[in-house]
Amino acid sequence: MTPQVESLPDVDTMGQLNRQMIVILDFGSQYSELIARRIRETQVYSEVLSYRTTVEQLRQLNPKGIILSGGPNSVYDPGAPHSDPELWNLGIPILGVCYGMQLMVQQLGGGVERAERGEYGKASLHIDDPTDLLTNVDDGSTMWMSHGDSVTTVPEGFELLAHTDNTSCAAIAHHERKLYGVQFHPEVVHSRGGQPLIRNFVYHICHCEPTWTTEAFVEEAIREVRGRVGDKRVLLALSGGVDSSTLAFLLHRAIGDNLTCMFIDQGFMRKNEPERLLKLFKEEFHIPVEYINARDRFLTAIHGVSDPELKRKRIGHEFIGVFESESKRLGPFDYLAQGTLYPDVIESADTNVDPQTGERVAVKIKSHHNVGGLPKDLRFKLIEPLRKLFKDEVRKVGRSIGLPAEIINRHPFPGPGLAIRILGEIDEEKLEILREADYIVRQEVNRQGVYDDYWQAFAVLLPVRSVGVMGDQRTYAYPIVLRFVSSEDGMTADWSRVPYDLLELISNRIVNEVKGVNRVVYDITSKPPGTIEWE
Repeated sequence: MTPQVESLPDVDTMGQLNRQMIVILDFGSQYSELIARRIRETQVYSEVLSYRTTVEQLRQLNPKGIILSGGPNSVYDPGAPHSDPELWNLGIPILGVCYGMQLMVQQLGGGVERAERGEYGKASLHIDDPTDLLTNVDDGSTMWMSHGDSVTTVPEGFELLAHTDNTSCAAIAHHERKLYGVQFHPEVVHSRGGQPLIRNFVYHICHCEPTWTTEAFVEEAIREVRGRVGDKRVLLALSGGVDSSTLAFLLHRAIGDNLTCMFIDQGFMRKNEPERLLKLFKEEFHIPVEYINARDRFLTAIHGVSDPELKRKRIGHEFIGVFESESKRLGPFDYLAQGTLYPDVIESADTNVDPQTGERVAVKIKSHHNVGGLPKDLRFKLIEPLRKLFKDEVRKVGRSIGLPAEIINRHPFPGPGLAIRILGEIDEEKLEILREADYIVRQEVNRQGVYDDYWQAFAVLLPVRSVGVMGDQRTYAYPIVLRFVSSEDGMTADWSRVPYDLLELISNRIVNEVKGVNRVVYDITSKPPGTIEWE
C-alpha cells in the first residue's frame, strides 16, 4: 500500500509569515541557496524555485520581488536555460545576478558576448549612479566576480549604475520598470557591499516588511501542529543533532506526551553520545525517548562495502527497516515527524531535473537520507515543520524555545555518522580507533575554549597504513586526518588556520593514546573543490 504522506502546510502558507516574499529563480548557481539566506537575514521570507516556474505560477505566489540567480551556462548556448519571456511584464521588481543579468539583457534586446578577459575573484566596484539599488554601497566596494561573458550593449531604457576596471556593465537598471542587474555576486561574503545592496532591493525597491522572525515562526508552527495533529500520536526519529532536537522541543511544546521520540543507535555515533542524549531527554527535558540498539544490524548491512554512496544507501535502507519494525511495535502512530531542512529539499528535489533533457539544473552532490524513502506500507501522515528553514534559522528557533547550548552549538554531524568518516570498508576495530581519536579532538577544542570558533572539527580514518617508530619499535598503523573548517552555512567552507600548539597537542595525544594510529595529518582543502565530509 502506498504511504499516506500528508505534509503540514509549507511555511509559505502559514498565516502572515511570508505574505512578504522574494522568489529566487534558480538557473543552476551554487549560490542560489545563499541568495535566499541573505534575503532572510533581512527578516523577509524567500524561496528558491526552478527557472521553469511559469508566469502564472508566479502570479499565484504574488511575490514582492524576483531574483534571477547565476548559472554555469552562457545565455547564447544552445539549450541554455531561459525564463518565460513574459516574466519582464509582471510589473514586479526583478534583480538579475550574473547569468540572471545577462539573460535579462538578452531577452530584452541587449547584447551578451564572450569577454576578451574573464573576471574571477575580487574586483573594485566603481559606482556611476549611487541611487536606488546602490544607495549606501560605498564607491570602491569589493565585489566577487565570476564570469567569462559580459554585457556589450544594454537594452533600451536601461542605464549603467556601476563598472569595474575590467567590466563596463557591472550594474544596470531600468528604473521605471524596476528591472536591475549586477554582474557580480552580492550574496557571497567576499562582496563587502553585497548585503546593503540586497537590503536596498528588498526594502527600498520591493517595499517589503520584516515579518520573517523566529518568534513569529515558532508561534505559527505550534498553532499549525496543534491544529493538524490534535490528540493524535506523533513519532519522531531522534538523532541528537540540532535539527531533530529542535523539532522534538517544538513538537513537545505543541502536543506534549503525544510525541514519542525513537533513537536508533546504529553504532556509528561518537563516543558517549548515545548515553548523553538519553540522559538529557529523559531526565532533564522529560521528553519520552525509546532507545533501539541496532548496532549489529547496521554493521552487518555495510560489511565489505567501500563505495561511499552505496554505504549511505545501505545505512539508509537499514534505518528504514529498523524504523518500520520498531514503529509497528511501539505504535500505532498517526503522524511521522521529520527534521527535514530547506537545503535538503532543494538538493534532493526531482524538480531540479529537466523533464525534456533529463539534465540537472543544480548537481546533486550526495544523497540525503532524511528526504523521501519512506517504507511503502507505513500509513503515516508526514509533518515537517522545519522544511523551509536553513540551519542557522533552526538554531535560532532552538534557542528561542529553550534548547540547551550544547545541542544548539553542536557541530553538524552526518546522518550515517562515523561510517562516512572511515574511508572504505568498516569494522569494529576502525570504529573504535576513530571514536577515540575524535573524542580527543572534541576534548581539546573544548578545553581550549575554541569549539564555537569552527563550523566543524573532527577526525577521519584513512584505510591505509604507514611505517612509524614508537619506543624503538617499528609500527605499521593507520593515519588520522584532522578536518577543521570555517563556514557560515556549510554550503562553502574554508580550512581553518588552527594554532600549531593545538594541532601539536591533538596529534601527540592521538598517537600516544589511540592504539593503531602512528600518524596525524591536517586537511587544508576548502569547499569547493573538496566537500567538508570525506565521503
